[in-house]
Formats: sequence, C-alpha cells, structure tokens
Amino acid sequence: MNRRDFSAATAIVTGAAALGLPGLASAQGRRPEDGKEYKTLDKRVPVDAPPPKIEVVDFFWYSCPHCNAFEPQLVEWIKKLPADVVVRRVPVAFRDDFVPQQRLFYTLEAMGKLPELHQKVFDTVHKDHKPTDREESILQFAQANGLDVAKFKELYNSFTVSAKARRATQTMNAYQVEGVPALGIAGRWYTDGTLAGGMPRALQVADYLIAQARKAA
Repeated sequence: MNRRDFSAATAIVTGAAALGLPGLASAQGRRPEDGKEYKTLDKRVPVDAPPPKIEVVDFFWYSCPHCNAFEPQLVEWIKKLPADVVVRRVPVAFRDDFVPQQRLFYTLEAMGKLPELHQKVFDTVHKDHKPTDREESILQFAQANGLDVAKFKELYNSFTVSAKARRATQTMNAYQVEGVPALGIAGRWYTDGTLAGGMPRALQVADYLIAQARKAA
C-alpha cells in the first residue's frame, strides 16, 4: 500500500514486522544485505549533526501502536550508543491529519518539555486511550500536564513550529519512508521492520550502518 494511503491496515502490516518475525534469531549473525534489509538512498539526505557525528533518524507516529511498542527498545538502544552517534526524532505525516501530532512534538521541543513528555504522549494515546490528534485535544493534553496553555497554543500555531513540521515531512520524503517505525542512518541508508524482518533486527542493521558510516568518514 502506498504510504500516502497509510491506514490501520498498513499499521498492522508494518507492526507485525516491527514485533519480530520467525527466523530473526538466525538473521542476527549475518551481515545485512543492501536492497533486502536496508536500502542505500540514491540521493543523500542533509543531516543536522555536524561531522564527525553520525546521525540516526527515528521516524515515528504517536498514534502508531508499533511505534509505541518499539519506543522502550529504542530508548535502551540509544543509551548504549557511542558518543559520536546522535539520534534525531522525526514525526511523520503520511496524511494531513498527522500534522497536529507533528506540531505537538515540536511545540514540546520548543518548550523544553520533550524529554519529560514524549513518552507521556504515547501513554496518553495507547494506555489512557485519549486522542491527541486535533488542536483541541492537544491543548487538553497540555493543560493536563501542567503546561502554560496560552504559551503552548502560541507556539503550536507559530511559524517556527509550522516550518519544523514541514521540514519533518520533507525529511520523511527524502528517506522514502514506507511505514513506521523506521530508521534513517547518516543521510545515506534506510531500514524499517518490513525490510529487516523486525525492529530488533533493524537496530542491528543500524549498528552495522553506523560502523560503515564511521569507516567512510
């Protein structure tokens, strides 16, 4: 299914891979294959991390149950990364109705509240079953979590946050993201659960590609 027609059906297919498929254990010891477990991009994507840092992009959607399931694995992986690796989170927008959550992410970032509330957004959606997909419900989230609602709304509708949301979509398109969760490495490679056969394997593929980027530096 085309990524621009992303739906619950797509989430289920992508998520099945994200949870891990039979045969993953046997795949862990072998070298990842280009074109099978990851893709080399035809055109390099600009990165934010200055050299010699290596940037990994985490593509996600707050309402995706498989991104929610992957988040703890990703956090543990990030904790073990070498000092020269930087992770940048990018909320995707396969459709226009994803944009409010992009704005939510960048508003929390602008307020310095992202480290504190990033997981809380996932929990609100998937544990509390409360919507955070429209401005009204997002403002309710802000109020429930003790934020200055007037300041939040001002930032949420600001040019800066709008520009960051647009850039996130441009980055998603440049990496040719097909579904979430997904990873972009060093502006050169892309992998996801479908390609790698599960997100645990995708993290191993990312480790391999980080090493390749380091050799090429």
